[in-house]
Amino acid sequence: MAEEQDDSQKTEDPTNRRLDDARNRGQVANSREVNNFLMLTVFTISVLLFGGTAAGALYKASMPFIESPDLIPADFGHLVSIGWKLLGVLLLAGIIPLVLAFAAAIGAGYLQFGLIFSAESITPKLNKISPLAGLKRLFSARSLAEFVRGLLKIGVVAAIALFLIVPEVAQLNKLIGMEMIQLLGEIKALLAKLLIGVVVIVAAIATLDVIYQRMQHLREMRMSRQEIKDEFKETEGDPLVKGRLRQLRMERTRRRMMAQVPQSDVVVTNPTHYAVALKYDPDTMSAPKMTAKGVDKVAQKIREIAKEHGIPVLENPPLARGLYAAVEVDQEVTPEFYKAVAEVISYIFKLKRRRL
Repeated sequence: MAEEQDDSQKTEDPTNRRLDDARNRGQVANSREVNNFLMLTVFTISVLLFGGTAAGALYKASMPFIESPDLIPADFGHLVSIGWKLLGVLLLAGIIPLVLAFAAAIGAGYLQFGLIFSAESITPKLNKISPLAGLKRLFSARSLAEFVRGLLKIGVVAAIALFLIVPEVAQLNKLIGMEMIQLLGEIKALLAKLLIGVVVIVAAIATLDVIYQRMQHLREMRMSRQEIKDEFKETEGDPLVKGRLRQLRMERTRRRMMAQVPQSDVVVTNPTHYAVALKYDPDTMSAPKMTAKGVDKVAQKIREIAKEHGIPVLENPPLARGLYAAVEVDQEVTPEFYKAVAEVISYIFKLKRRRL
């Protein structure tokens, strides 16, 4: 009941991280019908390209048994030699189709999901050898669905095969008087026709199965909302912790700003909502630098520190608002404020000289 409840709660589409983790474990949408299609296609191509050569080789190897069987030595040694010779002919005729079929079996997986290196699928697990777990898998709804799909597939392929073969039955009588080489040619043509028809049907079945397997995989990878929240916390961090860290960074930045206010040359205010502190050293700076800025309570604190340390405070609302919006702390004033800031700095330097 608990598992059913958990499954019922998994209503959200899987995240990219969950799909990547499943891929690393070897859990991907894998359609066996693609393997069947590629291997059958390779076999069909082999029949079309190499069937004539293979038939000719078999014809030459079998003709001594048909034309002059009485001349074939019947002792055990010669029979073994002939057997090995026939086996060699068969292997040479079938080596290329076998190699192509092997390549198709490997390529089927690569075409569907690329290269995957995972040892989890072959790692021993108790549930894999448990008879009870095996019976559950054998009689599960998924196994029943796979069985029904297999029967339907066999039925469709058999129906197409019969549709292609039945019209050729009436032509069988013409095969009686044919030479062996002609008979092999007719068999090749009939087999090629049958295989091409089956390949077309298997291609359609494979296409539908790929779509089904991917939908099934996404359904199995679905997540509950709690799982998505937990994953977000793992990847992005706990929002509460992130908020606390952000608050600590802001407090450190504020303390650093307040420590720079006493070394500033002037504080420009709104007069109450905004405050920015500026410093300019002609020998080391190409333009005035903002040492602190703030609004409301922070602006009030900047003004208080400036007054405590005798830093001039000037009211210039447009300049204060503009500098606050355009310039960050520890950055130089941008060119559009040069003229206004220069007037302020020049005024402050004149005041300092008068005091001296």
